[in-house]
Amino acid sequence: MTLEQETFEVHDPAILQQARQLIDSCNSPREMAQEVLEAVRRNEQWRGKSCVNLLAPEAPTSPTVRTLLSAEVGTRAAEGHIGAVNRWFAGTKHIDEIESLCVELLKKLFQAKYADHRLCASMIGNMAVYTALTQPGDTIMSLSQPVGGHSSNRSDGPAGVRGLNIVDVPFDQAELVVDLERFRQVARQVRPKLVALGASMTLFPFPLREMSEIVAEWGGKIFFDGAHQLGLVACGQFQDPLREGADIVTGSAGKTFSGPQSGVMVWDDSALTEPLTHAVFPVLAATHQVNRVAALAVSAAELLAYGKVYMARIVENAQALGAALEKRGIPVLASHKGYTRTHQVIADVRQFGGGLEVAHRLARANLITNKNLIPGDKPEDWDRPGGLRMGTIEVARLGMGASEMEQVAEFISRILVGGEAPEAVEKEVTEFRLPYQTVYYCFENEYPAVIGVR
Repeated sequence: MTLEQETFEVHDPAILQQARQLIDSCNSPREMAQEVLEAVRRNEQWRGKSCVNLLAPEAPTSPTVRTLLSAEVGTRAAEGHIGAVNRWFAGTKHIDEIESLCVELLKKLFQAKYADHRLCASMIGNMAVYTALTQPGDTIMSLSQPVGGHSSNRSDGPAGVRGLNIVDVPFDQAELVVDLERFRQVARQVRPKLVALGASMTLFPFPLREMSEIVAEWGGKIFFDGAHQLGLVACGQFQDPLREGADIVTGSAGKTFSGPQSGVMVWDDSALTEPLTHAVFPVLAATHQVNRVAALAVSAAELLAYGKVYMARIVENAQALGAALEKRGIPVLASHKGYTRTHQVIADVRQFGGGLEVAHRLARANLITNKNLIPGDKPEDWDRPGGLRMGTIEVARLGMGASEMEQVAEFISRILVGGEAPEAVEKEVTEFRLPYQTVYYCFENEYPAVIGVR
């Protein structure tokens, strides 16, 4: 083995070296711990109070949810299914209460017959689906990444680890929807066991009913990976996958769902219950963070109480942001069809330097976005794609509306179109964000005053 191979590191070596030097400069483990606390404090001050966070995978959690994430029950092990006989450990009677409340709240929220709450990440939910419903060598269909597909359903994620043969779902790159006629042709040719509809660029609904009718011809199933859309689905602001033909729905609890970072899985077919739950336990999850389960349960209750108004505001803000950016000379995908039906807005920023450069330039002005592949990008563009993805979950939960999206677009335009230095805009962004510190759509603070709902 060469020296280069011995020292290979996937993380940024310079940042790791800086951390080592900081640790080595400490006089005690207590000081080392204090450095961690200080880094957390700096992030809270900057990202939590000074930035306009437009990351589509992020949502601020309510005060109760944050408290539950540090609850004592998080130190307790709860391996197995709910019920004394099903647990490996005694002493779980109150944990059974917490977990059963969570399961029933999820079932109520999604109007589903079955739900699983033990997924520490939504990608683990995807792995559970592939474990339960496929065998190595089976053919599945999923979306390619330049048109929004997520790695969890591709060769470099759980689908690839399972050893599946992956065929692209045909996609209309202009309309940003599934090309149904091409799908009909390709699907009938390859006869996939599972069609995975999961995307990190999610703008418009899928033709689920038509697709499910096609794959039903050979007993295929539709798997809806709603990582981004889960809260919108739950609150009637997107399509209803289980009623439209999906056999199983997974998703993240930390995006539009606005709960703890983790995963959710719901389904209706009792024949799927044993294979899916077996794939969760004992295959993929054992001790599954009961504090997180409690936080997930309260997040579900918050959506039952406030979700319809909250999710509607998220979508309204996304459409308003798309229009405001386009008006200022920043091309936005799907402008001819209202930009989006979700929380996401995707800009084509190739003329401004590409997604990587633009995202980091905006971050210097406290505007947080992320690079994103867009139609026309190639696999080699992964690190430096042409798109910029923005989401409106956090700004909505902090009480912002369409008028604030105009101001956010103006900040972005001044930097990208006007060529202003990010540092010249940063102070204004911080001052703009300063009044928006309260998390709404929760039991503590309910609705922002501008909503006018009580």
